[in-house]
Amino acid sequence: MTLPCADMEVLMHGHLDGELDAANSFGVEGHLRTCPACGGEYQRLQVLRATLRDDRLRYRAPDALRVRILEAIEPAPTARAAPAAARWWQRLWRDRYLGLPAAAFAAGLAMVLVLPRQSLDLEQELVSEHIRSLMAGHITDVTTSDQHMVKPWFDGRLDFAPPVIDLASEGFALTGGRLDYIAGRAVAALVYKRREHLINLFIWPAEKAEVGADRVQSSVNNGYNTLHWSGSGMTFWAISDLNPAELQEFMRRFQNHLAR
Repeated sequence: MTLPCADMEVLMHGHLDGELDAANSFGVEGHLRTCPACGGEYQRLQVLRATLRDDRLRYRAPDALRVRILEAIEPAPTARAAPAAARWWQRLWRDRYLGLPAAAFAAGLAMVLVLPRQSLDLEQELVSEHIRSLMAGHITDVTTSDQHMVKPWFDGRLDFAPPVIDLASEGFALTGGRLDYIAGRAVAALVYKRREHLINLFIWPAEKAEVGADRVQSSVNNGYNTLHWSGSGMTFWAISDLNPAELQEFMRRFQNHLAR
């Protein structure tokens, strides 16, 4: 059995977990196409990962156990009180976003509870990429507030043309863009700033099922707020530590400009 290249082992794991930047991801993919040993090892890692994610390997605790744990945290004072699970989510959301309108709270809570597992996996990957861009200081590949410079920068680097909109006059300043690698493909990341908060807006062509779908999904992941919507043949994910109300405002203003 031929062993994989020693200098590729860490990179293969990083590529599999979506932790590499676009340049390193492209390099790994090129190596895998030409090296049988590394290609075979990567396929083995993919099979292992898929096996470990199989729901049949997981044991779901009985609902009764969940209820008992939640009731132990805060026993219900009366039979007419809200269900324990609902109270727990309400406290979590209320403590983080005190002062939000009740309707916004209810809508956000519903979005968190109904996100499908596939979306949650993708959301986690996007949030991880958002965090890496902040930690590594690699916020932008092209740093400018001029949308007429950012848009052509993507030409030849992507197989689609992402819409680039400057919202500085409306409180969301474009600071630049970069390439990222998400869910097995190169995507555009536009970076906006709202006071001291950064927004990563990830863009790539929408799947057929998303085209024409008038749907917005919002969630909270690792302390970051996320918004997902589609339009103009593209899918959009906005990730930021900006509060949900202002992130929704950013989405509306972006959509309004896109519709003009």
